[in-house]
Amino acid sequence: MAPAERITVIRRLAEIYAGRSKEMAALISNEIGAPIGFAQRAQVGLPTVMMAAFSDLAENYPWQQDRAGFYGAPVRIRKEPVGVVGAIVPWNMPQFLTIGKLVPALLAGCTVVVKPSPESTLDALLLGEILAELDLPPGVVSIVPGDAVTGAALAGHPGVDKISFTGSTAAGRAVAASCAPNLTKVSLELGGKSAGIVLDDADPQTVAAAISSASLSNSGQICNALTRILVPQHRAGEFVDALAAQMSTLTVGDPSDKATRVGPLVSARQQQRVRGYITEGQQAGARLVVGGAEMPRGLDTGWYVRPTLFADATNDMSIAREEIFGPVLTVISYRDVHDAVAIANDSDYGLAGAVFTADTDRGVAVAERVRTGTFGVNQGYTMDPFAPFGGVKGSGYGRELGPEGLEGYLDSKSIAVAQ
Repeated sequence: MAPAERITVIRRLAEIYAGRSKEMAALISNEIGAPIGFAQRAQVGLPTVMMAAFSDLAENYPWQQDRAGFYGAPVRIRKEPVGVVGAIVPWNMPQFLTIGKLVPALLAGCTVVVKPSPESTLDALLLGEILAELDLPPGVVSIVPGDAVTGAALAGHPGVDKISFTGSTAAGRAVAASCAPNLTKVSLELGGKSAGIVLDDADPQTVAAAISSASLSNSGQICNALTRILVPQHRAGEFVDALAAQMSTLTVGDPSDKATRVGPLVSARQQQRVRGYITEGQQAGARLVVGGAEMPRGLDTGWYVRPTLFADATNDMSIAREEIFGPVLTVISYRDVHDAVAIANDSDYGLAGAVFTADTDRGVAVAERVRTGTFGVNQGYTMDPFAPFGGVKGSGYGRELGPEGLEGYLDSKSIAVAQ
């Protein structure tokens, strides 16, 4: 198909998808425990927005252009699809991450094999029902449920031209190794341990509200969550108190209740993992301000973890260095801005981050010094569909969203004709 035809297909997909958004949000809430309000707003609302945004990008994308060559002869540059794409998606934001791979790949002209996580297969199958209404040619999109063995088979298959993977850093290494023998192109969006740098001119209540939203949505199971909160030593108490007050107001409970802000974690395994980090943080000497490893008050069953805040922590503790993937925040004090930037950069990860300040120019200057793929000033990083998203260091390589996300599924071919 020509690009214009592919754009028409995706705009139609957006219409059908929006018509089943309530069904999709309820399904995701049921299968992974996401609070229904978050499921409607982010798990399903954002994918719908992305379809429109990617279609707009594709309409203005230079699929072919002629340029003057160095030797005087013109050179034609064509953008062509990479071929067969394997999209391996985790459970935490299943539709957002699936659409972020599937739609730009289809707009580029690729065929796609989607491998959803075992914990979030049902929403992928519902997406398959929606795609069936488009009357795409057979085999353009395939959905193959399975576990890590299935993912490894897809990554190592000689008929796959590109793998787009989102998941843990350890799993990303395994995927890259599976791609290596066939020299399969691969992009990896991996874990994070992002720092929220609070400058000394910031307002504690404003910061607390922003960090709560940026860090504890989806019960803290988001890769770009701000989980290390860096505060100035001389105002540390103010910021810790504001965060504690904010976190204490969060309603923990039934994900189908619109008042719920923190639902259950995805599995018993994940619950035990997060509780283990909380216990480890206490044993390492960090001060437990709110929360803890016990069940939330009023709840006897379910895979719940209390929203937990640690203070008086150091950056060498496991709760400051490892991705917990739950509602746990760690506050670390710094001496001055140089020290704050050094602490932020002292991490194996480099996915996201943020700075909070009354002086925007000062905030941008800090943002430019932190080694990370994405960064927010006075907000947790918001994934803008027109801007690239991805990480550095242990957070992976390659970019999704924006024109860069589309280009990840394209090869550049140059055609030179003798004069």
